[in-house]
Amino acid sequence: MTVHFGIMTAPQQVAYADVLRVWAEADTIPEIGHAWVFDHLMPIGGDPAGPVLEGWTLLSALAASTRRLRLGVLVTSNRFRPPAMLAKMATTVDHVSGGRLDFGIGAGSRPSHPLARREYDGHGLPYHDAAHAVAALAEAWTVIRRLWTEQEPFDFDGEHVKLAGAFGNPKPVQRPHPPIMIGGRAASTLRVVAEHADLWNIPGGDIEDARQRSALLDRYCAEIGRDPAEITRSIFLPVSYERPGETRAAIAEATGAGFEHIVLGLAAPYPAGVARWVADELITSAA
Repeated sequence: MTVHFGIMTAPQQVAYADVLRVWAEADTIPEIGHAWVFDHLMPIGGDPAGPVLEGWTLLSALAASTRRLRLGVLVTSNRFRPPAMLAKMATTVDHVSGGRLDFGIGAGSRPSHPLARREYDGHGLPYHDAAHAVAALAEAWTVIRRLWTEQEPFDFDGEHVKLAGAFGNPKPVQRPHPPIMIGGRAASTLRVVAEHADLWNIPGGDIEDARQRSALLDRYCAEIGRDPAEITRSIFLPVSYERPGETRAAIAEATGAGFEHIVLGLAAPYPAGVARWVADELITSAA
């Protein structure tokens, strides 16, 4: 199994220049193959009133400032933006990056996370229950895929999405479209993953739970006749600067559980030379 390593810089409690510095360094380091930002409108860690940058506009700037890294949002909240608008935004980033976008999307933050929940009220966004969010996610991806691939305008009359004369031009650089990463651990989300995703991402706080969720995804793939090996297993692992051995152990545990796409979360403030440190102390040492 070939393991692909990347980094995630959550753009909260940090300035744009600091994120750009880390990405510019990572872009020169072959061991780091992908880089991500998150999709929150208010901080979910640190000072609740601290700064946070919007993920997709930030990603477009980072795409224009890098040349090699694959890049994406880990993962887009489907609750924040109408799917047809999101399809246009993602297409734009794919063009800016020269075809390096991995399109990450999920149902949206769970209601039990109060620091995530408040950003909906604070931005005038509706917050529906989990069943509504997952059903809307499935419709959203159907619409996004059609906008990326269909050559004629179309109407869409779904329960959650309604479009008239929808059409996407230009199409993404990557054909038929950028790889699709769906994030989440709920069983209902995993059914959407089985049907639509090229990559599946889960937070790595509990590797045994991640292993069980991966097995459940295998089962859902079997039920619809899809080879589960078609879906790359991705996991997010937070990095400890003070205790790198713990992070290396988590990497070993995750890869042992079959996760081949590792996203290493970097906490701000970012130390000088952090991307090189990640490559030397975590990626190379873990290998």
